[in-house]
Amino acid sequence: MKPDCHYLHASFDNPVLAIVQGIDRDVEHGEDLLMLGLGIVMLSSTFAPVAPPTVLLPLVALTFAITAGCAHRNYRRMEHKLFASMTRLETHEIALLRPIAAVFIEVPAASLAASYNPVKNLKRTLKSALGGVLINPLWMPIFYMMGIQITAEKTLMSLNQAIIGVERRLCPSSTV
Repeated sequence: MKPDCHYLHASFDNPVLAIVQGIDRDVEHGEDLLMLGLGIVMLSSTFAPVAPPTVLLPLVALTFAITAGCAHRNYRRMEHKLFASMTRLETHEIALLRPIAAVFIEVPAASLAASYNPVKNLKRTLKSALGGVLINPLWMPIFYMMGIQITAEKTLMSLNQAIIGVERRLCPSSTV
């Protein structure tokens, strides 16, 4: 079954509000994915008495990689659905959604191959190496994946701020 490729599904009086609600729901889903990864990593210390660090620490890095990858895929899907929905709107409705679209334009979703490539992310790689030298070399992949996770969180926060701004313009009397 192919996922929906836009946010306009039902007959709404205000299609812009329907798009904003849909993208807000997807942003919350992305945040939930990232928090799931963080929660799993926080619980990983309960396995420390039975699992050696050579097993546990790579699993922690893998958890960060999987959840950051899922959040990245969610971000790309949001971008595609937003721009597909905007093609169905009138000019004044598109103008209301420009702050949200601007976030996707200013912070484009890089490919996962570029995100996970240490050579293309030298600053993140150096920070990870420094953390590995200070703590434990097995922590280097964890720090690297945590950097990807933090970048995804910052992107979702900026997108969330744009959504709040659009919601305030659409419904100025209500508190958002």
